[in-house]
Amino acid sequence: MTVQLNHTIVAAHDKRASARFLADVLGLEVSPPYGPFIPVEVPNGVTLDFMETAGEITPQHYAFLVSEDDFDTIFHRIRAAGLTYWADPFHHHPGEINHNDGGRGAYFDDPNGHRLEILTRPYGSGDDNG
Repeated sequence: MTVQLNHTIVAAHDKRASARFLADVLGLEVSPPYGPFIPVEVPNGVTLDFMETAGEITPQHYAFLVSEDDFDTIFHRIRAAGLTYWADPFHHHPGEINHNDGGRGAYFDDPNGHRLEILTRPYGSGDDNG
């Protein structure tokens, strides 16, 4: 059996601005609108389809596995944009990154409060130092 995540819908108050935020931070492109969605495709073929909502948004967590070099580039963009970042998903360690499983990771929020994460090693893949 082959199962792959194809897309997920991301609630946003301004779908265009939210898609642009994610694309800019990760160094990706915003795809043309598809129905009510503004998609951002990540290199493994999964799209995050931003959909506008006027209601309250329940924050979700989106984690992106990146190379060490990409981490440096993305983390530079996070700091250059003046975004607050944390070493943990609970926002207990501001201004820090983690070194879980021998890699590096950081959390930051998008304009709608979604918790975004970049990490260089999948959880459970190595030594846990953090």
